[in-house]
Amino acid sequence: MQIDLLVRASLLASVGAVALAAAPAFAAEQDAPAAADAPAAEGTGNSGLTEIVVTATKRETNLQKTPISISVMGAETIKERKVQSLLDLADGGVPSLRVATFEARQSALTIGIRGIVPLDANQPAREQGVGVYIDGVYLGRQHGLNTGLFDIERVEVLKGPQGTLFGRNTEGGALSLISKMPTGEFGGSIDGGVGNIGSRNAAIHLNLPKFAGFSIKLDGVYQHQDAITKNPLAGQAGWGYFNRKGFRAAVRWQPVEGVTNDFSYDVARDENTPFYSQLLNYNPNNCLSGGTNAAPIAIPAGSTCVTPGTAFTGTQGTIKALPPGVVINGDTLMRTADIGVPQQNSVDKTHGFTNVLKWKVSPELELRSITAWRGVNVEQYDNSGGYHRVPVVNYTSACAGANCAFSRYSLADLHQNQFSQELQAVGTIGSVDYVAGLYYFNEHVSDDAATPNSMGITYVSPTSATFAPIPFCAATNPSTADDFVGNAVRGCNIDRASEVRSKSYAAYGQLTWNASEQLHITVGGRYTRDEKQGALLVSRNIDYRNPANAAILQRNGYTPLDKVWTRFNPMATVAYDFNNDVHGYVKYSTGYRAGGASSRTSDYRAFNPEDVKNYEVGLKADLFNRHARINIAAYMMDRKGSQVDLSTIQPTATGNFNNLVTFNAPGTTKIRGVEADLTVKPTEGLKIDLSYAYTYTDIPAVPVTYSEFTSAGVATGNSTTVLQKFYIVYTPRNAASAAIDYEFPEIFGGARPKFHIDANYSQATQSFDQFATKADESFIVNARLSLLDIGLGGGSNKLNVGLWSRNLFNNQLVYRRDPSNSLPSVQSTQASGVPNVVVIGNNSNILGDYGNFNMPRTFGIDASLKF
Repeated sequence: MQIDLLVRASLLASVGAVALAAAPAFAAEQDAPAAADAPAAEGTGNSGLTEIVVTATKRETNLQKTPISISVMGAETIKERKVQSLLDLADGGVPSLRVATFEARQSALTIGIRGIVPLDANQPAREQGVGVYIDGVYLGRQHGLNTGLFDIERVEVLKGPQGTLFGRNTEGGALSLISKMPTGEFGGSIDGGVGNIGSRNAAIHLNLPKFAGFSIKLDGVYQHQDAITKNPLAGQAGWGYFNRKGFRAAVRWQPVEGVTNDFSYDVARDENTPFYSQLLNYNPNNCLSGGTNAAPIAIPAGSTCVTPGTAFTGTQGTIKALPPGVVINGDTLMRTADIGVPQQNSVDKTHGFTNVLKWKVSPELELRSITAWRGVNVEQYDNSGGYHRVPVVNYTSACAGANCAFSRYSLADLHQNQFSQELQAVGTIGSVDYVAGLYYFNEHVSDDAATPNSMGITYVSPTSATFAPIPFCAATNPSTADDFVGNAVRGCNIDRASEVRSKSYAAYGQLTWNASEQLHITVGGRYTRDEKQGALLVSRNIDYRNPANAAILQRNGYTPLDKVWTRFNPMATVAYDFNNDVHGYVKYSTGYRAGGASSRTSDYRAFNPEDVKNYEVGLKADLFNRHARINIAAYMMDRKGSQVDLSTIQPTATGNFNNLVTFNAPGTTKIRGVEADLTVKPTEGLKIDLSYAYTYTDIPAVPVTYSEFTSAGVATGNSTTVLQKFYIVYTPRNAASAAIDYEFPEIFGGARPKFHIDANYSQATQSFDQFATKADESFIVNARLSLLDIGLGGGSNKLNVGLWSRNLFNNQLVYRRDPSNSLPSVQSTQASGVPNVVVIGNNSNILGDYGNFNMPRTFGIDASLKF
């Protein structure tokens, strides 16, 4: 409550002070002339900062007059920051936007805005909390998001719930990518570059002349980087490698005035390996060893060997000694792994067809149709942890000649196809601007996963061992011959396989009444009906489709997913133009994330949607004859039904196992924040950008009950209830970014030297929602020195060249830290002499924290020939 009042008071005071101070001073100012190509303008005009056009309200509007907190990254900024894929935005260039890999994989990205960051949206029946759009088309999965970007005109980051115009799964906001469309005039560019770590990239962007009303644009991209961490095992891929290829064709048809039809097709292939997960420390909490059948060892007072959300009074189990050859390094990224393991490239394939038809029926009405088919196919081969993942090997003489197994190889396949159709009516009648629409979305997703051990260790002496691959996936499970099994897991004992079909129907509308030249009142609403039908196909090597296993499924409590959810998401905004350059607004908006079921559980545990309400106030101002621009927003978001994940023991008919249960946390999750963006252009060639985001999050403690089961999965009647604290991942309390661009006077008859540098900071934050353990704070600096518009032979052809570096100072930090191997776990079987295992922790798998370092310094040279 105190934080709510503080945010309200500071926000109102700031907005009021700036508005009152700015209104008299700028009442007489005239609008600066807008650039001819306003949508791509980023403030480099000679007269000051130019207009930026966005489409956040389904129509083209001036960024400064749009009552939404938005950050825009245009084509020039994308080039300056060397952003080749969405993962390159992980450095924090937009402080409210957080991008991270799922686990260590490059093939699936976790994207969050304003503290809405799902931990495990990797599952087919689980949704993201931030909507990702490409040219107005929603992308249903986080898989394949890291393919190479094509020719992007701008990236719009819409902050806060967008449930009215954009729909479900946009609780935190929306990330919208807008591609450059055909121009109808011959021209384009050929780009290429090389850098360290064996990196190289090339692209061609070609516009063909307009013919018979048709304009065509072709884009091809290629991006490559060698492995960052070498694999000592001969013939196996290293870690951090990628090789991306993509092609896009866009056709614009304008048969008559007022009608425009844009069709595009894109296809991409991304071969990649995960980032290396290295051992950061050894038994950092000084947990104590005890025999498995010995009396429990009491946990000393003040010990940090305490697992969150448990009530352990003691522990059992022997902490494993560190085997020879395993290296501990929590300070720097290992460029060569300590132990080589089997590893091959994961493969992501994406494709899409999009058709956007716009018909300007009259000055008051434009009709639009957005039709899209998209899909993604993933074969995942993730052996990022090597020795450092469970199971931890008990390296003793018992491994002499035994080749004791370790190195969990996470194999998975995912296949997704989606179809969407949206109809829109956009226009203005008198003083009212309106948007109305109908939306339909249909998605089918299937996946499978297996986790065989791929390496063995053989005891030679207490200080010496040998390592060798072991046979795995030997086709021991008959169900693996079925059609649903993908290439990655074929022949393996399957941990899980599932499929889900989702349909979403929506109708929405939004009206803005321009009550006067200064006052604008907007109201809107969206009705959504979501349907989901899903099923487990295999769980822990049990075929759930086989009638012979019906008794096992009943004992496991299995229920297929068959749910329908409906929501109405309203919004209301009051915006006021204090003058031509100062604009303020207050806003109420809502959103929700659809429910689903966890395929990581043996009962396909279902969970419900989560809902968020947002109260926001903002101010946007152009100052000093548009040589300075400041945008400020403060908000309070309340989320109910937060979907959180708990790692716990689940009993089944075939034994107990540790899994990840997703459920809706009771109570209200509070998210509070302030966002500020300042752009200053004091002179013709100098531009300075400053951005800051403060984000406070709190999920109320959740009562979690641990029930005791025998090793056969039979309940003993004993249980323990504790309060579990959960955290929102990858959400720093404070984050900031700064950039300086300076364009020098022309040289060599028109060539323009330009310098860019940006620095990005974020406070340390959690990587897992059930552990308070944080990764490292981040400070990353990127830089570029360019020579632009070099004339070639006196014609219109121009050459741009640049020297660039990302992470210029080679700051090495752990962006993901996993403490699950450094704390006691809940025991899955009864221990001798212990009547209630839920109060006695198991230390037998304790090794240490393991995690992932950020990208090291990269640098290179690139060139672009424009024609």
